[in-house]
Amino acid sequence: MEQAAIVIVVGLLGACLVALMLVLVARREADARRRQAAEDVARIKDEARALLADAERRQQRIADRERELAGERSELGELERRTRAQADALAEAQRAGARTVDKAERTAARTLADAERAANERLATAREQARQELEAVGGLTQDEARAELTRRITEQAANDAAAQVRRAEAGARRTADARARRIVTAAVQRLAVPTSAQHVVTILPLPSDEMKGRIIGKEGRNIRHFEALTGVNVLIDETPDSVVLSSFDAERREVAQVALEALMADGRIHPQRIEAAYAEALAGADERHDAAGHDAAERAGVDGLHPDLVRTMGRLRLRTSYGQNVLEHLVESALAAAVMAAELGADVDVARRGAFLHDVGKALTAEVAGTHAAVGADLARRCGESDAVVNAIAAHHDEVPAATVEAVLVQAADAVSASRPAARRQDVDQYVERMGSLEALVAGHDGVRRALAMAAGREVRVVVEPDEVTDRDLPQLATAIARRIEADLTYPGEIKVTVVRELRASATAG
Repeated sequence: MEQAAIVIVVGLLGACLVALMLVLVARREADARRRQAAEDVARIKDEARALLADAERRQQRIADRERELAGERSELGELERRTRAQADALAEAQRAGARTVDKAERTAARTLADAERAANERLATAREQARQELEAVGGLTQDEARAELTRRITEQAANDAAAQVRRAEAGARRTADARARRIVTAAVQRLAVPTSAQHVVTILPLPSDEMKGRIIGKEGRNIRHFEALTGVNVLIDETPDSVVLSSFDAERREVAQVALEALMADGRIHPQRIEAAYAEALAGADERHDAAGHDAAERAGVDGLHPDLVRTMGRLRLRTSYGQNVLEHLVESALAAAVMAAELGADVDVARRGAFLHDVGKALTAEVAGTHAAVGADLARRCGESDAVVNAIAAHHDEVPAATVEAVLVQAADAVSASRPAARRQDVDQYVERMGSLEALVAGHDGVRRALAMAAGREVRVVVEPDEVTDRDLPQLATAIARRIEADLTYPGEIKVTVVRELRASATAG
């Protein structure tokens, strides 16, 4: 019992100690909070005093500004009163001056009218006396003299006008020729493509001389079957490392080339394998068209073409014009048109695109009726090309008027690519026929004595009868001949027309 009592006492003492400690802690926390609250109150009071002082300073500044504004308003009012008084004085001075000027003008007008009447009377008297004296001396009436004077003045004015026109045309021609020559020269010099003349044979290298025997086959059955299937002549001569495919049909020649290359790569050459290789070459034509079209568009710098245009352009790699590959011609034309458009400040993209597509209709002329310019323009329109590009395609042979300067640049680029050396070849008969047609066309004009085609048809010299054609008529005749050539002849490049009038006089001394 005593131990239990001791335990209870000890427990009570511990509880008292704990309670005492809790009381001490609570007092300490209360003291800390009271100190923090006192500090916060002091800080808030300081901030309030600072805000109150700042507000007082602002009120003082506002009061000072109000006093300044009141002074300024007073000064403005005084200035306005002075300005109004000066304006009234100026208006009164202007009214007085206007009255004085009006009076002076009326006086001057009366004086001038009197002087003009007197001068007119004296001038009329002098004219009458001069007319009478002239009629008495010259034997001409006034109407006759006026008519003669009018005739002479008219003739002189016509001569002066013709001379000025000739000088203006000569100056404009020199300037235009120089700039055109510079632009075209820059375009040609910047072309980084070789000449594009194309022939009617394809030469394939052979991996070995033994491959010739495989191509020929037993008793020539392989080569006969290959020629009958492809329609291409296979020429095997003594040259040890090549075989020649000959055909005027470029598509047949290309299919034969692809088939023969596949056969040589495989090594197995017999009739069945030849037929399989030929069928594969035919089936891959569209892919080759697409690849050629994309490659040409990339080299020309043209993007965003419709797939139908790309495939049609690829077909032109097998088309030639006077021996010039049409697709290479289009790439050259696009590059030249872009350079000239940049030099002139025209739309480079339209000129480049129109020149690249201007002969696209040549791939469809065997399938669609119409000229290649009209067919190509219709295809471009259906494929979403702009009106400017469509007009450039349709107008590159003057079948429709050129609506933009880019269309004219397409014509120039076409001529540059077609007429530069080694680009095209012509048969002698066609050349002679073109020269004769040119001379006959020029000789048909009135007053022409002789016409001579020179410089491979790039220039024509015209000799006229001096009794029928005057010096003043030479520019008009040269222009008329040039327009007639443009309308009636088709030719690459341009033709210079030179008209010569020579008057000779001879006499015999007996």
